[in-house]
Parts: sequence; C-alpha cells; structure tokens
Amino acid sequence: MASENGSESQEEKAALIQTDSEEAAPQQCGPAATGSPSKLKLYHWTQSFNSQKVRLAIAEKGLSCEEYDVSLPLSEHNEPWFMHLNPAGEVPVLVHNDNVICDPTQIMEYLEQNFNDEGTPKLVPEEGSTYYHRVQHYRELLDSLQMDAYTHGCILHPEITVDSHIPAYAATCIQTQIGNTQSELKKLAEQNPELKDAYIAKQRRLKSKLFDHDNMKYLKKLLDELESVMDQVETELQRRVEETPEEGSPSWLCGDFFSMADVSLAVILHRLKFLGLSQRYWGNGNRVNVETYYMRVVERPAFRRVLGHVNNILISALLPVAFRVARKNAPVIVGATLVISILGGAAYLAFLYMKKRMTAFS
Repeated sequence: MASENGSESQEEKAALIQTDSEEAAPQQCGPAATGSPSKLKLYHWTQSFNSQKVRLAIAEKGLSCEEYDVSLPLSEHNEPWFMHLNPAGEVPVLVHNDNVICDPTQIMEYLEQNFNDEGTPKLVPEEGSTYYHRVQHYRELLDSLQMDAYTHGCILHPEITVDSHIPAYAATCIQTQIGNTQSELKKLAEQNPELKDAYIAKQRRLKSKLFDHDNMKYLKKLLDELESVMDQVETELQRRVEETPEEGSPSWLCGDFFSMADVSLAVILHRLKFLGLSQRYWGNGNRVNVETYYMRVVERPAFRRVLGHVNNILISALLPVAFRVARKNAPVIVGATLVISILGGAAYLAFLYMKKRMTAFS
C-alpha cells in the first residue's frame, strides 16, 4: 500500500477533486471496470474509526491505494476543499475514476464489487450461500454500534475506563478541540457562502451528538447494549472452536476465511482496547474466545501494517500533525531561523575581529 502523503498542498488537493467540487452531494458509486488501471485515492485520518476499517479492508485485499491524511486535530476535514469533496465533512472518502464514495460501508462494498480479479482476496462470500448470510448478519450487527459515542464518551468521562491508552493531556486537548469546533464551523459558514448549508448542517449534527455523548445515562445504556453484542460474538466464536478446523488453519468469525465481518470486529476490538474498555468486554477469563481472537488478529500482517501496536497508534497520529503544523508555519519558522543565524554569524565575526585586534596589540 502506498505511503501516506500528508504534505500535499491545498492547490494539489483542489486539483485532485476539481471535477467533483461543483457537486452539492457526494456522487453515487457508479460502475467501474474490474482491474481498472486508475489508482484508488483515499482521504482518511489515522485515528478515525471508519478510516481504520476501510484501510484494513484495502490492506486485506492487497490493493494499491494513494492515501492522503486529512488531519482532524488541525480541522482539515472542515476546510472548504474537503467540504466540496464531501459536504458532510467526514472521513474516509474514496475516489476512483469518476466515483466519489463517502460512506464507509459503501466504500467497502465498492472495493469488493470492483476489485475481484483472480488473486485478489474476497472478503464477502458468494451471494446466497450460508457463509454470505452469516457474514452479512455480523457486518450489520457490528456496524450498527455507535463507535463515535464510545470514543467521545470515554474521552469526556475517563472514569468509566481502565488502562486507557489516551493520555490525560491528549484527552484535554481533544475536549478543547471539540468545544471550539462549533464556533469554527459558524465562522467557516460565513466565510464560504457556497458551503453555508453544509457547515450549518454539520454544526447541528455535532451539537446533537455531543449532547448525547456527554450524557452518562445514555453512554451507560450503549455500553450495556454492547455487552449483548459481545455475547453473540463470543457464542459464534465458540461455534468455530467446536467445528475443530484442521490444525494450522484457524477459523475466524464466520468460518475458515477472513471476511468483512472480521474487518469490523478487528477494528472494534482495537478501539475498545485503545479506549480502556477491554477489561470490561474480555480478559480475566471473561469471553475467552474474544480474547483469543484479538490476540490472533493483531498478528495479521495487514492489521499490523494499518493499525500497528495499540500503544503506538497515538504517536503515529501526533507526529504527522506536528510536521504539518511546522509546515504551515514554515515562513515564520524559516524567518526566525534566518534572523537567529544572521545575528549568530555577526556575533561570531565580531568575536574573531576583536580577537585579532587583541592579538595585534599584544
């Protein structure tokens, strides 16, 4: 998979989406030729749950894809160039030929339908088969979970977590950013009349979501409902154990193949671990099949490449931001460095001059 290109200029980004920027809504996914030479382009953010799902699916299928970081901490998803691409202002967004797909489920359907050459792994079984219905059932069940509510809820209420991988300082920064976003969207709506409706709609959605996510009663209800889902997953994994697959061919959630349902489950477990909820939902003898599954899935090459170790994921998110901040402030940084260099050089020359004169007098 191509390396991430976080240094792309605004002009370059605008050029990539020029043919689509006049649309008022994301284009519907149209037919594309299987094996098309046109490259996939994915706009995503490292810490975005939905971005992680799509990136894992791409990696599992072994597809070549140009990736572009859209930094949520720097509010790049709210910038006009991205709002033209996706008026909802959310990542991920997949661009392929004339198709722009903004919904993560639709993106993964598009990948499966249009990239199915021989040698490309299939993540969804043939339609109509028993395995197909099983995979679709668990995809729908897992994709119905409100992961953004869990994420925001654990950030706003860290007391409900145990061994969270989000440092306190990072949680504080995220809380501040969330609080500033609504006023930022209002300002952007005034500055960009052609996107006013999109910005106002996003501001309303954000306000509603944050109201829910900061509600402890609502959050506890969601966490309790997650218990039921995890029970179903544990039972299904136990069925796979009882099927006694051949040694050396371990089974996954829906059979002896890694499917789209596994993509969803793998990223969900990763997020719960990151948020400090893993001890509640598995471990210490609780849901041993889920625990064993997680230990196996983190060793998959695609998982390691996309998500890495849970302890390092925050660093992987912060470093690109630091470099991008430096790049955005490059003129100031370069100017200050130049002035310091000139003053330092002048002081050094003055020192050499005085030293030479002192030597001459001695």
